[in-house]
Amino acid sequence: MNKGYVEFIADLKQRIVQSRYIAARLANREQLMLYLKTGRLLSEKITKEKWGNSVVDRVAEDLQKQLPGLRGFSARNLRSMRRLYDEYQSVIIWQSVTAKMEIAQLTIETIQEGFWRISFTHHLLLLNKCKTNEERFFYIHQCSNQFWSVRVLEHHLDANLFKNQGKLPNNFATTLSPELKPSALEVFQDEYLMDFISQEDTEDERVFETKVVADMKNLILRLGKGFCFIGNQYRLEVGGEEFFVDLLFFNRHLQSLVAFELKRGKFKPEYVGQLNFYLNVLDEKVRLGHEHASIGIVLCKEKNNTVVEFAVRTVDKAMGVATYRTTREMPAEMRGLLPDTGELARLL
Repeated sequence: MNKGYVEFIADLKQRIVQSRYIAARLANREQLMLYLKTGRLLSEKITKEKWGNSVVDRVAEDLQKQLPGLRGFSARNLRSMRRLYDEYQSVIIWQSVTAKMEIAQLTIETIQEGFWRISFTHHLLLLNKCKTNEERFFYIHQCSNQFWSVRVLEHHLDANLFKNQGKLPNNFATTLSPELKPSALEVFQDEYLMDFISQEDTEDERVFETKVVADMKNLILRLGKGFCFIGNQYRLEVGGEEFFVDLLFFNRHLQSLVAFELKRGKFKPEYVGQLNFYLNVLDEKVRLGHEHASIGIVLCKEKNNTVVEFAVRTVDKAMGVATYRTTREMPAEMRGLLPDTGELARLL
């Protein structure tokens, strides 16, 4: 095959993929619009005519009689359509407020654009698991920009990304350039959900590490966006001696190596010195010329944020300290360890 033919096939393939994506996006928008209009009709009729909630069951039955084999219009889905309309009617779809209005640091236009890009199933998950519109808009924006599947969205909801993103106690303000700091705060979380690991597996650091590496896909889903796994027990040689980084990643958005040190117990200040040493060696011996300075994260079971603040304050390498949990519910004895929003704002 000559070069021209290969380029022709590549161009044709790209056009087909783009066309499919556009068709799927338009179909999703049309479906959501239909569901919203259905929800609006139900909401207005039930309110105006003072119909009872049981009328939805009859509507579903009658639709099936009129359109045999109709899918997606069960009584349960019809109630969800009404809820979708009731929740968003004044903010997303029928909003007359100008674009200057901001919600969760996103303009109305940005929220509306993201709203139409994600599926009805995404929206139902957000309606059921998020308590406020601000939280929903955050996830809508993330889903539409990063093309999250429903499963990925569920992972981030379980890990409470909305609460934890950007709240990692760190020294980024003094160690990262102004253009990198916002990205770093967005990439790293204050707490990571490790529910694929049993409580017993975390008692020994090497067992914990082995389990993490064995389920790397789940870990990367929880870490956030742009992480690429390089290796565990990554070997560094300095002055004829060997040292090993627990987990080494590269983050495409930050263009930086990211070293994770796993600690089974409570954070100790000496962990910062160890991690700072690894970051110095990584920058000197591993980092490529076009990459930014390496970043380190201590991942431990518990931490005291005041201790963390003093430990990282004068360190010249960018690093933070995060906790992990192995169940979806925060254990009672750990609930007091995470600072409130005001304290986090002060630390950052």
